[in-house]
Amino acid sequence: MTISVDVQHRHESFEIDAQFESAGRLLAIFGPSGSGKTSLSNMISGLLNPNKGRIIVGGRTFVDTGRGIFVPPHLRRVGYVFQDGRLFPHLNVGQNLKFGEWFTPRAERYAQLDRVTDMLGIAHLMSRRPASLSGGEKQRVAIGRALLASPRLLVMDEPLASLDDPRKEQILPYIERLRDELKIPVVYVSHSIAEVSRLATDIVVLSAGRLTFAGQIADLMRRPDLLPIEERNESGAVLTATVQGHEHAYGVTILESPAGILQVPAVDAPPGTKLAIRIRARDVMVATKKPDGISALNILHGKIREIVPINPTQVEIDIECGSASLLSRITKQSVDALRLAHGLDVFAVVKTVSFDRTNITFGSAGET
Repeated sequence: MTISVDVQHRHESFEIDAQFESAGRLLAIFGPSGSGKTSLSNMISGLLNPNKGRIIVGGRTFVDTGRGIFVPPHLRRVGYVFQDGRLFPHLNVGQNLKFGEWFTPRAERYAQLDRVTDMLGIAHLMSRRPASLSGGEKQRVAIGRALLASPRLLVMDEPLASLDDPRKEQILPYIERLRDELKIPVVYVSHSIAEVSRLATDIVVLSAGRLTFAGQIADLMRRPDLLPIEERNESGAVLTATVQGHEHAYGVTILESPAGILQVPAVDAPPGTKLAIRIRARDVMVATKKPDGISALNILHGKIREIVPINPTQVEIDIECGSASLLSRITKQSVDALRLAHGLDVFAVVKTVSFDRTNITFGSAGET
């Protein structure tokens, strides 16, 4: 299902101007606080009417100011998940979930309670009240309530922003699952590049209300200049890899990737499973000779394609490894000491432990 957006909106001194199209399963709207992410998602869901423009989802026109079209929120069939859950405190979990069904005509309902509760792992919570739930449990119930409205589109506005890292890690696999198993598109709003690089197929980036990038997440990860300053250390390469096997004695999974064979911390997946892996530029070391006697397990032969200064003291090196390209961020001092230059044969070295769970996700990179 394609989402097409071309809008301009001004509120007091702040203006949003965005044009993009996405057919991905999960479209991320990314940017720092105050960049206009929530305003843009509210235009898609119908909570905000843009001053000018068009929004078309799955061939259905939600907004066309030139033709005087504005479909109200309750007719758009958009499920909305807020960052604070907003569950009804006087209803138990089962009643909160069923509330999502009440406003959907029976003939248009496709979501089934048993399947949704199984997908989100909340079947055992049905009799409990929201006050007794953890933050992660509340968010899973909120997602379930939105799904049981049988929406044509799911909008998630910073759904993990109020959670600590352990609870984010608990809920991310459930969002991955609904991305992969549901047949509806998801719009996911976030200011965390670690989240969106794990979840998104497509991404749009906002800065002060302006669109600075629209495309696949793998392409954005190679453009640190487009990321907020606090997120630039998260840039790097995103590759599709296939599980080749496991070294159970060491808790390691062997992956076959376009860059070569990689060893990562154990992934619970059978051989043949497709994964998307993110290799951050800051985690890649460069050697001019094949290292010997080091702890790092991933040593990939490659050739330098480009050396790009990124600040007064650091550069980013584009290394062609096999049929893929890795990025390495090192100091200018190291470039001079190693006499690195375009076309030089080098080795990219990546520690196995740098592949934490936020850098590995099921599915192919950029797969729509």
